Amino acid sequence: MNTARSTLTVITLAAATTLALGACAASKPQDPAASQSAATSSPTPSPTTTDTVPTVPGYRPGEIPPVPLFSVPAIDVFASNADKAVIQTASSSLQSVPGIIVSPAKCDGSSLVSGTTIFGGDGSVVSSSDNGTVVNDGQGGGAITEGTVSINYGGDGSGTYVDDSDTYMYLVVNSDGTGSYRSRTLSISLNDNGGGFYDNSETDETIYIKGDGSGNYKTTSTSIINNGDGSGLYISENLKINNNGDGTAFVNGVRITDAPKVEPLPALGKFPPVESLKPVESCGTVITLEDSILFDFGKSDIRPDAAHTLSKLATVLNDAKVPAAHIYGHTDSVSDEAFNQQLSEDRANAVSAELKKDGASATLDATGYGETKPIAPNENPDGSDNPAGRALNRRVEIFIPAF
Repeated sequence: MNTARSTLTVITLAAATTLALGACAASKPQDPAASQSAATSSPTPSPTTTDTVPTVPGYRPGEIPPVPLFSVPAIDVFASNADKAVIQTASSSLQSVPGIIVSPAKCDGSSLVSGTTIFGGDGSVVSSSDNGTVVNDGQGGGAITEGTVSINYGGDGSGTYVDDSDTYMYLVVNSDGTGSYRSRTLSISLNDNGGGFYDNSETDETIYIKGDGSGNYKTTSTSIINNGDGSGLYISENLKINNNGDGTAFVNGVRITDAPKVEPLPALGKFPPVESLKPVESCGTVITLEDSILFDFGKSDIRPDAAHTLSKLATVLNDAKVPAAHIYGHTDSVSDEAFNQQLSEDRANAVSAELKKDGASATLDATGYGETKPIAPNENPDGSDNPAGRALNRRVEIFIPAF
């Protein structure tokens, strides 16, 4: 692998929260320009039972999904030619489906380690790259330039990485952990007050975290507002949830009385110091599917509206002539370990069965890991719940080894 592809690992945690991105999908655009005051206004009550009101798929009646965690591809992992073909095919076919991430995979031996770089909500740093040797000026600073890639080290934890090739990537990390990341379609910034911004032009998603517990998420079809005080607003084409933060909520104008409150967003984490150089060549491709795009809350039956997504995925596997794939089910830490283990196994088996039914020719096996392999914190440092982290941990991964 060309050493010009050396990159920096940037795994930080940014905000309670896909997305992962796109945990909440909807259909057509609607003006989501809802103010915070709108989230606390209450329509005329129209009592009903909670089991008759519509919900966001995968969530309870009246529950507003968390503002998603920032997520980018693992930027120290570079795909081989075969991986690139799979990633390109899968990305183009599935880019319209929120809650799916396709990226090169990093392995430790034969075991999948990661496929994404996640900014989470507990202020900690999680690094997925091995430590490499820094070429410096004798005082910790230095520079590398090779082909389209240039890397500069400030010696104080700061640095820049620029790749001016067709893929393009620009990364700047300041000594205080603030900084920004840009590709041709993605922009991420972390500031010094615990806030930050995410913009993805490919998926039309924006996330704004203010650093005071509040923030918002917006796509062309969906808007989420978290006021930071337990209340919030969710708007899509056919669903409006006005959660008052006191257990009451209005779902399309219907009042319910046992709605979970909207948890405040933790302050964002920081970029880790620039000190990792060693790049890792991809061991394959990982396709990550959030549980909410496939399953109802706590269930393992694939929803009818999710079947089309898996049908597309089966076509992707066949078009790319994938010989084999491993399907891994994961949960968060809610409920006991035995329940989570069984749920993860059932979900992995359900996805495998659906792909086979849709004609996937690859050899498929399914494994459940329960809550044992989180990719984000389930709780904040103070012990409070981290809904965004839990949302990322509830996932199904399809790992396609390099072939």
